[in-house]
Amino acid sequence: MHRTRTSAALTLTAICGVMPAAAPAFAAGPSTQDTSFLRAAHQGNLAEIAAGKDAANHATTDCVRQVAAKFVTDHTKLDSDVRALARKLNVSLPSGPTAEQRQALAAVQGKAGTSGYDAAWLKLQSAAHTKTLAMIDREISSGSDSAAVAAAKAARPVVRMHLDMVSGGTCHKPGASTAVHAGVATGTAEGGSSMGVAALGAGGGLSAVAAAWYLRSRRRATTGR
Repeated sequence: MHRTRTSAALTLTAICGVMPAAAPAFAAGPSTQDTSFLRAAHQGNLAEIAAGKDAANHATTDCVRQVAAKFVTDHTKLDSDVRALARKLNVSLPSGPTAEQRQALAAVQGKAGTSGYDAAWLKLQSAAHTKTLAMIDREISSGSDSAAVAAAKAARPVVRMHLDMVSGGTCHKPGASTAVHAGVATGTAEGGSSMGVAALGAGGGLSAVAAAWYLRSRRRATTGR
């Protein structure tokens, strides 16, 4: 009987010793920082999608229309990822952009049909993406949920690319700089390769001529002709 009571006591002690360590795993969840990031990212995506669609209808330059279309495509994909993660972490998301974001777009829309629309749109997007980039960096440095931090890291290069397209209120077509760099790299590689093959061919031809000349010289020396 004494041995049974001792065994039961040891078992209870072992269970009690394990429970405090296991409890935090069940209690863990997104921090206030993670939650704020997901909600702000969602609202930012909605604002960019709305702005992109508006520019598709009112922009006067082809560059702005292309940038706007790129923004709609990329922010739709980013928001799909944000919503999926929010569902996983049980984070409720706002139904639309912030009042400030709506007012900013409305101010740009007020210039529709004028030459000032494109400049106002680019200026708004430059400011918005600068703010979004800072929000992303804050999550990367201060977030505690690994999935939320990973989402911020994945979104950063996209937002950085968008900012480059509108930085300083100047429009740069999507993929323009990338295409140039890729083209130069490819052209150099291909050109270098072609030149290398040509050089090898020329070298081979010269070597063959030299060999033939050497053999003829030897024969002449031997035969005296």
